[in-house]
Amino acid sequence: MTPEDFPLLNTIEFPADLRSLEEDQLVPLAAELREFIIQSLSKTGGHLASGLGSVEITIALHYLFNTPHDRLIWDVGHQCYPHKILTGRRQQMSGLRQQGGLSGFPKITESEYDHFGAGHSSTSISAALGMAIAAKAQGTDRKIIAIIGDGGMTAGMAYEALNHGGAINPDLLVILNDNEMSISPNVGAMSRYLSRIWSGKIYSTMREGSKKVLQKLPSAYELARRTEEHVKGMMVPGTLFEELGFSYFGPIDGHDLAEVMLLIKNLQQLSGPRLLHIVTRKGKGYAPAEEDACKFHGIGPFDPKTGQSAASGKPGYQSYTQVFSDWLVKKGTENPLLHAITPAMREGSGLVEFSQEFPERYHDVGIAEQHAVTLAAGMACEGLKPVVTIYSTFLQRAYDQLIHDVAIQGLDITFAVDRAGIVGADGATHTGSFDTSYCRCIPGLLLMVAANAEDMCELLNTAYRYPGPALVRYPRDSTVKPETINTTVAAEIGKGSLVREGADSVILVFGTLLNIALELGEELNLTVVNMRFIKPLDETLIKKMVLTHDNLITLEDSAIAGGAGSAVLEFLNQQQIQIRCLRLGLSDHFPSHGSREQVLQEYGMDIAGIRRSITEFTGEIEKIQRIPAK
Repeated sequence: MTPEDFPLLNTIEFPADLRSLEEDQLVPLAAELREFIIQSLSKTGGHLASGLGSVEITIALHYLFNTPHDRLIWDVGHQCYPHKILTGRRQQMSGLRQQGGLSGFPKITESEYDHFGAGHSSTSISAALGMAIAAKAQGTDRKIIAIIGDGGMTAGMAYEALNHGGAINPDLLVILNDNEMSISPNVGAMSRYLSRIWSGKIYSTMREGSKKVLQKLPSAYELARRTEEHVKGMMVPGTLFEELGFSYFGPIDGHDLAEVMLLIKNLQQLSGPRLLHIVTRKGKGYAPAEEDACKFHGIGPFDPKTGQSAASGKPGYQSYTQVFSDWLVKKGTENPLLHAITPAMREGSGLVEFSQEFPERYHDVGIAEQHAVTLAAGMACEGLKPVVTIYSTFLQRAYDQLIHDVAIQGLDITFAVDRAGIVGADGATHTGSFDTSYCRCIPGLLLMVAANAEDMCELLNTAYRYPGPALVRYPRDSTVKPETINTTVAAEIGKGSLVREGADSVILVFGTLLNIALELGEELNLTVVNMRFIKPLDETLIKKMVLTHDNLITLEDSAIAGGAGSAVLEFLNQQQIQIRCLRLGLSDHFPSHGSREQVLQEYGMDIAGIRRSITEFTGEIEKIQRIPAK
């Protein structure tokens, strides 16, 4: 890319520069911005399709509002790349999602234009409402705008915020960026005409004036209100938002920049809670992304001419997600009671094949993790065998349901928890560091962690047979590809395995760092145990190891605080067993973004860091006399 390729874009460092352009320059600017995103992300990877779809609305918002004084609150952040480029970060896009580079999401420590950090969905309206309340309380003349996608509107939190906002009449603009629907017949001349009329001063004045008159005649006022809303509802899908207290405008073509500008200008003259519905197309302007928006939702480096992804993966290896996918399809073939549930993560969680093989037993509930878990609970009550497939970081959003609706009732549900541990480029918002800690304290929950593909299949079989809630956690990583997927062999509950015998020190491994432990076991002559079960622990095996070794080391790719190592220490304390112990895991800070290997190194959890920790521990601390186990 050269400056000559982007003559308009290169004149813009910050939104103030954007606002110096003439309006007729904005359409060619949008074309340049789109091409810059394509070329930039072809080298770094990232969330391409959503960003391409939000180009026009981003330009319009920064052109018409006084950012950063006015607040733009982006939901999730998949659509925020144009925003980053127009707010002083164009030159830094070459380091997007790389260690030391830009975050893939809005981040308040990165820019004064990022007013709220987000990696999980459906938070924008709540945050924006809070800011609108703050602006009013502080007497600040500030506009607040929340931009949320139609996917984000599938979560209950968005409606909780709308319900609250409609009740307290804040000065708040919500923009619904609908990028899943095609441009419907409503997005035509009549719809544009109605939206212009409804957002204009004359209609607004007439409506407010009529309300004041009719409020003196309650029955007439109610009839007029309902007539207005339902006439609008016949033309546009806005009745729901009107009933929640938001004035609804749209839907309009979100790629028609002139129309978007006109509507927002009109809406700037209004006050109160307003919702503008725009319809955009994911991947807009890049044919491969338009044809397969799902593939280009989040993608690694690719050839911008063909759209083909760069080769990745090691020969003979397979992702844990694909191992799970193969197991699920095979298990679903064997048992017609198996139903699979995902909160809008079909591709990421490996449910594509299952959804194609068994569409009637596949349930994508949208971005509604709480509903996903309680839906599974209802199924389990009636004798089905639900499998909830969910990222570790998203399970956090359904913690109450996991306890209240599942564990207390002892329901038979299998949780396949993907992206456990370090995830890499998506950073702190997506790190699966905490599931061990927040699940270990739940009574009756079986908690397991896979070290490899064979382990994973056996533990999934164990979870599926267990008559209560059971959770198998596995990382965003690859493993040696299994020769076959075994759906019959299950691990014995609460039993680990001794995989290498060494000398004075034993390392208890929970998860996929087993290969590193084995390598260091050979180098340092360590005994290595694959624990497999976090709850219940293999207490017999732990006692045996303590009685035959001087040093005990626990290794896990989850938070040290409350993690598997803590479980081991709690057991030893309960048994009044003393032994020198070193816990290795993720220390008490949120990770930066980068490759999984780089983030593990940041935590001192790569092979060099683990070696250093073990040799310092075993070489510098004087031996303590053990008290025999009871």
